[in-house]
Amino acid sequence: MEMRYGEWLAALAQRFDESCHMTLFPSDALASPRSSHLGLLARVGPALAAAALLAACAQPAPQPAGPNVNPPPSPTTPAVDMARQLPAYTWELVAVRDARGQNDARWRVADRQPVRLSFKDGRVAAQNLCNVVSGGYQVDGAQLRISRAVATLRACPEPGLMALEQRVAQQLPTAQTAQVRAAAAPGAAPQLTLAFADGSQWELTGHATPETRYGGAGERMFLEVAPQKVSCNHPLMRNAMCLRVRDIQYDGNGRKTKVGQWRIFQGDIEGYQHQAGVRNIVRVNRYSRAVNGRLPADAPSHAYVLDIVVETETVRLRLPKP
Repeated sequence: MEMRYGEWLAALAQRFDESCHMTLFPSDALASPRSSHLGLLARVGPALAAAALLAACAQPAPQPAGPNVNPPPSPTTPAVDMARQLPAYTWELVAVRDARGQNDARWRVADRQPVRLSFKDGRVAAQNLCNVVSGGYQVDGAQLRISRAVATLRACPEPGLMALEQRVAQQLPTAQTAQVRAAAAPGAAPQLTLAFADGSQWELTGHATPETRYGGAGERMFLEVAPQKVSCNHPLMRNAMCLRVRDIQYDGNGRKTKVGQWRIFQGDIEGYQHQAGVRNIVRVNRYSRAVNGRLPADAPSHAYVLDIVVETETVRLRLPKP
């Protein structure tokens, strides 16, 4: 089944109206090129824009007080700039302890990637669920406050994953403190501990974001990926097969305005898994690999990192004649 980018934006618009009980889009929004909300969706994408537009109707969750409230980290802990460290990594959930300090295995679904949190532009997003669950966040020293969470629109055929998504959405707004511990040795990962109002704690391991790894913000672009790889020249691989892509451009309302020429794509798109017979349009961020102003001599000049898949279609491959 094919999903169109503009249709996705319109569906999100309707979801916003229903969730907030207010009209975020006027009746002629889809027809108007000046629609600021659809322009936001097209630029930053459904997952982040959905959370941003709903922030107005998502009031901070109440924080219950009582004996289970966790104290802030010990003052002997080395000071860490939380506002800078949280967005520099994506944080993978590796362990959960309940209020008694016992391991809680309910926060992991078998054969699925663990929950990951990303902090960016005042929003925290939980990924590797059915949908992206997100809310606004504020940091004041070791104190962490997260607003009521909202989610994107994807249907979920896995009951266990949906149940986990609902628990994550309920738990995040009850966060009280955050403590980042710097890497213990060169090459090691930093660790994050989140403490919640019910006395439980999450332990997370940091993975450097592309912005951290490549030293700056990436260039956002859309690529259409052909359903079949093609033969290509590779200096280190015989009989290499490469993706075939072309550039796609959209206007502020998510309408396709320009389609480029097909070309061979040397290298990989980080986070993207190609499936033969499936055509995709993906939104990626492109980062320069230059170090001290010099590009690598034996590698592509840019790194491409998948952001989201905005359109997908299964097509029938043409088989070669015998």
